[in-house]
Amino acid sequence: MSDLLTYLASLFIYDEERPLLFTQIHFWVLFLIIYLFFGLIVAHQRRQPDGSLDPVRRVLRNGYLFAFSLLFYYKTSEKFVLLLIFSTLLGWALGIGMDKPFSSAKRKLMCTIGVVVNLAVLCFFKYAYFFTDIFNATFGTEYSIAIKIYLPVGISFFTFQNISYIVDVYKRKIPHVSNILDFGFYTAFFPQLVAGPILRADQFVPQLYKPFFLSRRQFGIAVFWICNGLIKKLILSDYLAVNFVDRVFENPLLYTPFENFSALMVYSLQVYADFSGYTDIAIGVAMLMGFYLPVNFNSPYKAQNPTDFWRRWHMSLSRWLRDYLYIPLGGNRTAGVTSYAVLSVILLIAAFRLKNIWFTLVVCTVIAVVLLLRFLPAAKGHRKTLGTNVNNMDTMLLGGLWHGSSFNFITWGGLNGLGILVHKWWRNRSWHTRFAALAAVTLALTITRHLTDSPLLNLLAFCCQVLLVGFAVVYGLQRFGKYPNFNLKLSTGWSVLITFVFISFTRLFFRSGSNLDPAEANETAWRTASQMVDRIGSHWNLSPIPDILSNYSPVFLLFAAGMLVHWLPTRFKRRYRLWFASMPLWLMCLLCIALAVTLYQFVTADLQPFIYFQF
Repeated sequence: MSDLLTYLASLFIYDEERPLLFTQIHFWVLFLIIYLFFGLIVAHQRRQPDGSLDPVRRVLRNGYLFAFSLLFYYKTSEKFVLLLIFSTLLGWALGIGMDKPFSSAKRKLMCTIGVVVNLAVLCFFKYAYFFTDIFNATFGTEYSIAIKIYLPVGISFFTFQNISYIVDVYKRKIPHVSNILDFGFYTAFFPQLVAGPILRADQFVPQLYKPFFLSRRQFGIAVFWICNGLIKKLILSDYLAVNFVDRVFENPLLYTPFENFSALMVYSLQVYADFSGYTDIAIGVAMLMGFYLPVNFNSPYKAQNPTDFWRRWHMSLSRWLRDYLYIPLGGNRTAGVTSYAVLSVILLIAAFRLKNIWFTLVVCTVIAVVLLLRFLPAAKGHRKTLGTNVNNMDTMLLGGLWHGSSFNFITWGGLNGLGILVHKWWRNRSWHTRFAALAAVTLALTITRHLTDSPLLNLLAFCCQVLLVGFAVVYGLQRFGKYPNFNLKLSTGWSVLITFVFISFTRLFFRSGSNLDPAEANETAWRTASQMVDRIGSHWNLSPIPDILSNYSPVFLLFAAGMLVHWLPTRFKRRYRLWFASMPLWLMCLLCIALAVTLYQFVTADLQPFIYFQF
């Protein structure tokens, strides 16, 4: 009995060696305890005439979940729970202030204070080393930060969430939340607190006042999402990481070009299974308590172009960046001085940091051309398109910087932005123009590759050659083929494949910058990325490939199975989700027990944290 009491007490005490994760049995034991008391609270809820929950029961329920959310964050980040409390109090106070009949200038000042303070806290903890490194590289100094700065788990998520609330109250999209317990619950709701999805105030605040409701089918759907998320995380993501991806990224030079290339492709499935697995669990846990989180993924590897990909991947962040960054910059309408300044500053900082003459020349040329088109009278008709493209690139660059404090993340964001701009140009051109442009780029890269021994040029030239041949074949079949339905499917499949490969290659810079000490992130991440590019762009010896496939057969089979399931039709997935939710409870329990036994076989000795915890 004493051992049981000791174990239960440990669930409420911070343990640095065992932070609370959805993949740990400790979390589910603690959640079961909390959920039992939650059931008692909502058992006798009373509705108001307007259908809202009785205020006393609402505050009791929301306050109870707020307290547990603080405990959850304490178990994850210890003393940084004070930072979460500070952010909560700031947003609550400013929301009340902005709903008072102050002048527009005072309301705008309060909104500005809220946004600036939140971003300042985020920048200090997340970007202090990054900005110090930039300053030293630019001015040749050797300043260092005297204290060790630790990154609070999930700081980007609850910071963006608070900014969303402050801005929405300022714009009068929603009324302020007057009760601190209600608002604290919105800010700290534990399922999505440390890795999203990002809660928008206008989406979640109305749910604060609704009574608890959970139908039999909704219960089944919630259990399905939890099981689905655990399968993605433990069977797909962790297994692929531990048994293949992490090994290659740790030292790319020890592995063949094929293994480096495969690690990039497999990592794309790993990071998707990891992040979407977390959000699946978060959606299921929230649903058990009667709350609904936004869908964060929509089969992103079915995307046929980079623009479509970012409509499907991390949708809560994409929408946040669109509404609170892209549109304020000017969106599709125009680009102001701020837009051009952001683009120029980021590119110039990158040039100073890298200290490469060719990259610096390219950056200066890009900035000069953009500014020339902006102010040249003859280019007046193209300024709207130019402004939209600049805003797009700014959003992707800053989105990359949001993910991490190293140039690898900025490079990753920039490549995705470039992919979006190329796609926008491509879709508005005729077949002849597309083919001529792709042929010209391919020829230029092929000639340059023979003049300069560069793995990067080898890689780019080969990719363009494949694209040119594939484009010619697909277009030829569409134009002259006898089976239009088959040709359409082939064209779609080709577009999905090249989009997946492109997105996976950009993740070279994303993965290289992940899970690193911020004080060393820039140098280490860039070295890893450069080594992988050198290996993939070097001469390929095809003879070891059969042995590699054989030695890593479980990895490649799991990768193939994961991608096939991902590509299943949405209607089919909806059917088996509803089938699971509608089955008898005894059968659902048996399947969950069988799943638990299976998951136990895949659990590694050292549980892998969720990738997006670092953001």
